[in-house]
Amino acid sequence: MDAADPLAGKREAFWLPDGVIYLDGNSLGALPRRVMARMRRAVEEEWGNGLVRSWTDAGWYPAPQRAGAAIARLAGAKPEEVIVCDSTSVNLFKALVAALRLQPERKVVVSERGNFPTDLYVNEGVAELMDVELRCAEPGDIETAIRAAGSDLALVQLTHVNYRSGLVHDMARITRLAHQQGALAIWDLSHSTGTLPVELNACGVDFAVGCGYKYLNGGPGAPGFIYVATQHLPSFRQPIQGWHGHASPFAFDHDYTPHPGVDRMLVGTAPQLSLIALEEALAVFDDVDMTQLRAKGSALGECFIRLVDQELAGQGFSLASPREAALRGSQVSLTHPEGYAIMQALIARGVIGDFRAPDVLRFGFAGLYLRYVEVWDAVAVLKEVMSSRAWDRPAFKAWKAVT
Repeated sequence: MDAADPLAGKREAFWLPDGVIYLDGNSLGALPRRVMARMRRAVEEEWGNGLVRSWTDAGWYPAPQRAGAAIARLAGAKPEEVIVCDSTSVNLFKALVAALRLQPERKVVVSERGNFPTDLYVNEGVAELMDVELRCAEPGDIETAIRAAGSDLALVQLTHVNYRSGLVHDMARITRLAHQQGALAIWDLSHSTGTLPVELNACGVDFAVGCGYKYLNGGPGAPGFIYVATQHLPSFRQPIQGWHGHASPFAFDHDYTPHPGVDRMLVGTAPQLSLIALEEALAVFDDVDMTQLRAKGSALGECFIRLVDQELAGQGFSLASPREAALRGSQVSLTHPEGYAIMQALIARGVIGDFRAPDVLRFGFAGLYLRYVEVWDAVAVLKEVMSSRAWDRPAFKAWKAVT
């Protein structure tokens, strides 16, 4: 399978330590080699020697727009509809308030009980701030909740790929259903951009946000991105009116005049070094066919599930992800009562996944750098951990701050 992999050569574009099988690209992407040289230049030459001149001379200032255009290609959007800025949570706040301002007479927001916690926290805060009702549907009942809201529905906010199970929501269908109710749709693409083909324009999505440090490999704490559909650009108002979102930031006017385009989603000065790292990391995708990448991610997951079924039957594991590849993102989640300790034992052996309470072991399959043989080897290590009860140690049962 590795010999026939059309993306096999991409692995050399990443720095991966010897003796490690990295199955956590859905949490923090691996380091693209080209980013190391770019960061040295940014720090030593552009910051060190160029100093403040580098905002212009090194092209720092328009980096949010350049990085946004690169992400737009991966997300099925126009370059002028996406910009890189702030964090996913901050961008979600901006998108929610902007969308509700476009629908002031409507008072219901529909989300999902299994949505990523920060999305729900931000939704709860915005609901209180804007005096609207947040309705969190049970998984599987989202369409029913959308229909039940009727003409009161203002917007639907969901994560495209569920962080816990890996379930892929039908973006086109749900967005269409929201529009049939006269509502808007906001999608969180944090677990899909950079690993699945995303078609924001084709699906008619109104707003979207996403993360730069998972499958986009932008580094820890990389800035997020935000998408605003062309039809909303002339009229939306975002709530954090910062100087970089002004139509003329360096005129230093006291009165706020928003930029006419997606740039109005900017607030303050960009975290420039993090932004440079993300922009450089995105160049890895320049020659990547996202359909091929999706096919490989699905095949890696299929291989993992087959081997788990074959080698770990009777060991207490349950599949928490959809078995059908078309319904699953580039991750597979297993559940086990001793999931945390098992994951720590795996990590100690160089197989790095992660854990989500209360009992979910997550394994990410980033097709740009993961090989099929590593899936085989990872399951072999997991089998050894279980057969030897290597996980049953106090050190592996002591929870760390980050799981």
